[in-house]
Amino acid sequence: METVIRVDSLGKTYGETVAVEEVSFEVGRGEIFGVVGPNGAGKTTIIECLTGMRSPDSGTVEVLGLNPLKNGDDLRRRIGVQLQQAALPDRLKVREALELYSTFYDSPADWRGLMDRWGLTEKRDTVFSTLSGGQQQRLFVALALLNDPEVVFLDELTSGLDPQARRASWDLVRDIRETGKTVVLVTHFMDEAETLCDRVAVVDRGNLVALDTPAALINGLHAESSLSFSTSNGFDPARLRHLPGVSEASRERDRIVVRGESSLLAPVAAELDRRGVAPRNLKMEQATLEDVFLTLTGREMRD
Repeated sequence: METVIRVDSLGKTYGETVAVEEVSFEVGRGEIFGVVGPNGAGKTTIIECLTGMRSPDSGTVEVLGLNPLKNGDDLRRRIGVQLQQAALPDRLKVREALELYSTFYDSPADWRGLMDRWGLTEKRDTVFSTLSGGQQQRLFVALALLNDPEVVFLDELTSGLDPQARRASWDLVRDIRETGKTVVLVTHFMDEAETLCDRVAVVDRGNLVALDTPAALINGLHAESSLSFSTSNGFDPARLRHLPGVSEASRERDRIVVRGESSLLAPVAAELDRRGVAPRNLKMEQATLEDVFLTLTGREMRD
């Protein structure tokens, strides 16, 4: 896979505060690459260094073979950036913003097509200040795509959106990748990273603490899965303890809980069927990227 982003020993401090320390990674063309971490972990600083908005104190950064600081003008023609903290003039209309920003580029994408694709056509004559949070986010993404970029940076794209709007945004992120673009997605939603990202970089206290596919990170926990259900009779859960992949089976209140390997569902279901037991309200729980995140970064509150 062709490397489009290369970060080598990136470091950035603000006075005595170390924001990023010795971070290194590469991003391949066509990836959706996630950057996750607690508040203040250094995620935004990394993105700002990648897009030329901040100067690293140490290390090297290349995006599309360009130095973001030395070749800033050339790079900005080839990347798109949607930042979490962004704003437009209150009275600027949606169509006015898209039409205006399209004049900044020699060969812009069709702004009307972007307006339609991101569900903004009905809001074309609505001023920025009266758009909902989700509509504002979609407008910023559309603006980031006006130059038909090769790499798109999305910073907390779905923050503040309702579940329906979040899921719709996920489909649009996939669409961006399907057009051949590379996406760098900064998010604090672990389900979002697990669903969308080909690989995820976990950043904590300015350090890169893990980097792999979501599946590999989850498997690396070696965490047990659990299967719970209720029955209409006094079934003894001890009858399940001998099954392959099962490490424990017990009754917890009115439910039977079976713990073990991720493959435990099949043998448990077969054994229940053999004994004529019909489980009700069956629920399977497996480790998620959120479990990885909490294991690596801890559970204490962060400001």
